[in-house]
Amino acid sequence: MDPSSPEVMLTFYRRLYPFKSIYNWLNHEHAPTKLFTHREFAFTLPGDVYLRYNSFNSAEELKKQVCTLNPTRFEIGPVYSARPKDKKTVRPSAFSPRLRELVFDIDLTDYDSVRTCCSSASICRLCWTFISAAVRVLHEALTEQFGFKHLLWVYSGRRGIHLWIGDKEAMELDDEGRKAIVGWFEVIKGGKEMGNKVHVRLSATKNNPGVLPPSLQTALEPLATLFSSLILTDQNCFASKDGYEALLQLLPEGNVIKNLRKKWEADPDRHSADKWGDLKSEVKRFDKGSSTRVTLTAALEDIILQYTYPRLDAEVSKRRNHLLKAPFCVHPKTGRVCVPVDPTRVDEFDPEAVPDVGRLLRELDEAEKMEVDGEGWDDHNDWERTSLKPYVDMLDRHAMGLMEEVRRSKIEKIDTTW
Repeated sequence: MDPSSPEVMLTFYRRLYPFKSIYNWLNHEHAPTKLFTHREFAFTLPGDVYLRYNSFNSAEELKKQVCTLNPTRFEIGPVYSARPKDKKTVRPSAFSPRLRELVFDIDLTDYDSVRTCCSSASICRLCWTFISAAVRVLHEALTEQFGFKHLLWVYSGRRGIHLWIGDKEAMELDDEGRKAIVGWFEVIKGGKEMGNKVHVRLSATKNNPGVLPPSLQTALEPLATLFSSLILTDQNCFASKDGYEALLQLLPEGNVIKNLRKKWEADPDRHSADKWGDLKSEVKRFDKGSSTRVTLTAALEDIILQYTYPRLDAEVSKRRNHLLKAPFCVHPKTGRVCVPVDPTRVDEFDPEAVPDVGRLLRELDEAEKMEVDGEGWDDHNDWERTSLKPYVDMLDRHAMGLMEEVRRSKIEKIDTTW
C-alpha cells in the first residue's frame, strides 16, 4: 500500500492514529488545559501546502480536522499566550510562545563523513548504532546532570530520532535557557566535511591541550569501547586512503603523521583496528608526561569524540517556536510510522522492522477476518489489534507519568495552603 495514497492515509488516521494518547501526552491532564487548547498544530498537505496556527479543544476536534484535511504529516509547536487559531484577531504583542517541550533532533546524514555502510537517506542496523550511542549519551546526561525525568524518544520514520522532554522545568525554559543546554551538548561543530570539529577543552594553552569537561570525561570511556566496535570494526573507517587521511589530519605532530602515512601506504589493505594500534604505538614512543605525548593523547580522545559523540541539529532545540513532526505520523518516503523508542533497549531497535502503514492496515484486515461476528471491539481501539499496540502503550505510560506529576504537584499545593 502506497503511503502517498490519500485513501491509505485517511484509513490510517480514521482507524489507527492514537489521537487520545497524543492528547493525554500533550495535555498532562484528562480535562482540557491550555497545554492542549493553546498548542499549535501545523499540517502539510499534498502539493507542499503548509497550514500553520491550528488549535483544538479536544482530541476529537483534532481527529476530525486531520481526517478532513488528510495531511501527509502534521507537526506540533509551542503553547501560545492565545489560541493559535485566533492569531489574526489578537494583538501581535498578545501572541507569543510561552511553553514548549525541550526537543532534540539527531539525523544520520550528519554522520555521513564517518559512516561507511550507508549514506544520505539510507539506513541499516550498523549505522543505527550511531543513533543508539547518541541516545545513551544524551539520555544519561539529561537525567543525571540536568535531572529531567520525562523523556520521550521517537523514531523519525526514516534516518533519525527525536527527543521530547516534558518536565515542567523543560517546558518553561526560555530561548536563552534552551540555547545554553544545547550548547552544553554541542561538542561536534562545523559542516559535514571532516576536519577537527572538537573544541571543548578547558584551560588550554599554546603548549597544553587542556582537559575535557567532566561530563565529556564521563562519556569518554563508554564511547571508547563503542569506537573500537563501531568505527574500527563495523565501519572500518580508516581502511581507505580517504579514511586514514581524514584521521591523519586530526593529529598535531608532523613526524607521527609522516611515519603513519608511509606505513599505511605500503600496506593498503591494513585494517582500521591495526592502524589505530599503529597510532597508539607512535604515541607511546614519547616519554610519559612529555608535552608531545600529552598533546597526542588529547588528540586521541578528541578523535574518539569526533567519531562517536552525538551530532545534533542544534537549531531545532534553541527556540520555543520550532515545530517538530508529531509522533505516529507516517513518513511519506518509507511508509514507516514514527514510533516511540525505549532508551533502555535502543541497541535492539531495528528501524527496518518498524511497522509501516501498509502492514498495519493488512494486520487490521486479518484481525477482522479472524473474528467470528465482529463483536467485542466496541470498547477497544483498532490499533490494539495491530503491531502498533506496544508503541502506543509506551506513549500512554509516558503520558501517565506526566499526569502523575501534575497530580502530585496539586496535592502539594493544597498541603501548603493549610
